[in-house]
Amino acid sequence: MLSAVGLTYEIAAGRVLAPFFGTSLLTWTTVIATVLGGFSLGSALGGIVAEQPRAIALRNVRNALVATAVLMAVSPTLLGVLYVWGARGTGGMMISVLLVFFPASVCVTLPSPLLAKLAIEARPGREGSSLGFVLASGSIGAIFGAILAGFVTLPLIGSTATFAACGAVALLCLPFVRSGAPGNPGATIAAAGFVAFAGLAGSPACQYESGLSCLHVVERGPEVRLVSDGTVQAAERVTPVEVDEGTVELVLSYTEWLWARMDRDLEPDASVLFVGGGGYTLPTKLLASKPEAQAVAVEIDPLVTKVVRAHMPSAAEMIAQTSYHVSEDKAADGRLGIVHADGRVFLNQTDQRFDAAVMDAFSSGSVPAHLVTRETFARLREIVDGPVYVNLLDTPDGPLARGVHAILRELYQNVEAVQGRVNARGRTNILFAASPRPLESLDSLSNGYGPALISDARAFTDDRGWIGHR
Repeated sequence: MLSAVGLTYEIAAGRVLAPFFGTSLLTWTTVIATVLGGFSLGSALGGIVAEQPRAIALRNVRNALVATAVLMAVSPTLLGVLYVWGARGTGGMMISVLLVFFPASVCVTLPSPLLAKLAIEARPGREGSSLGFVLASGSIGAIFGAILAGFVTLPLIGSTATFAACGAVALLCLPFVRSGAPGNPGATIAAAGFVAFAGLAGSPACQYESGLSCLHVVERGPEVRLVSDGTVQAAERVTPVEVDEGTVELVLSYTEWLWARMDRDLEPDASVLFVGGGGYTLPTKLLASKPEAQAVAVEIDPLVTKVVRAHMPSAAEMIAQTSYHVSEDKAADGRLGIVHADGRVFLNQTDQRFDAAVMDAFSSGSVPAHLVTRETFARLREIVDGPVYVNLLDTPDGPLARGVHAILRELYQNVEAVQGRVNARGRTNILFAASPRPLESLDSLSNGYGPALISDARAFTDDRGWIGHR
């Protein structure tokens, strides 16, 4: 049971980090290393505890379980406090993970050596098989915890309640440690009350949450913004409108440049693939501006589509009027096909052809690594006859921009790159248009955008790819 709690806690830790520090290879590496380090220290300390007189050892195990419950339940609150106090960047992320998640990881593992010792003593002469059963049960518990977190608790009750549930399960282990020196019932009752309060009254880390996304809808005057893991994914004017060319207004400057490029390059009846649905603003603009055009939007998380339909009027209206769910065995008359799948999986499996494609998929503040490899864009080149447009977030001439630029130059004869204003974190939107045919110059660039100077670099591949921003 404690192994299940430990793995559920570890996965929830990675999830709750996303609104503050994003999610990437770096954040997950830090979480896994920290939690495993806590497990290791907890096992070592638990071995010392197991050698103490039985009564004292059992009392210490009970104290560890109470501490586990409190530390797990308070984890999301403590993470938010550290962020408010100024924890930022890689260093802030690593310190936050260590301070928030290491202590609970130590406490949850501390009882294990004593429990193993008791199991071995219960079967004299069969120590080997007893130890094997203990280790196997721990592994099975860990597997169960991982499945429980990823498929049940995080999607259904969210990360804050998942932490409280982990604490509650730790407290439920106390009746199984009954003998030995008496514990402190008052502390146990107080811990139970705190865990219940944290689960019921604690502020959710996300306004909308699934196993894939932590979403917030932010209204700023006439605008509504869709924020995913702390990064603005889309924005729209909040006015009750009909979706036609004159009323669909793009808010984010990077979408204005992409649309200007698409409007210049594409025919009125173009078929366009969008990898990354986000707020569906560009598909909405395309279909409103070119009544004969077709679009397929691949969005990995159905929750994103659900939130867009509830809060972004123009996109919601376009989805309601023209959308259909793409399936391999059923033709549809709608103009906006929606696919809830990973973009790379769709590319590998589809037999559809397109006139253009827009790569605008994000996980937190970064592009998923498997969508910015030579193999991904080579597959796009096979099924897309015309231009490919790419949106990245990176520092000027940063490693992500250089790697993608190298890929596009290998596959396309004509590549154009622009970048916007640099934000306080030193990052900006870097946009590419790549085409097998010459690209006509735009009459003007979007506000704040200018040509991007990008150095030569090695192209990303599936084997050696992008690491990711936090």
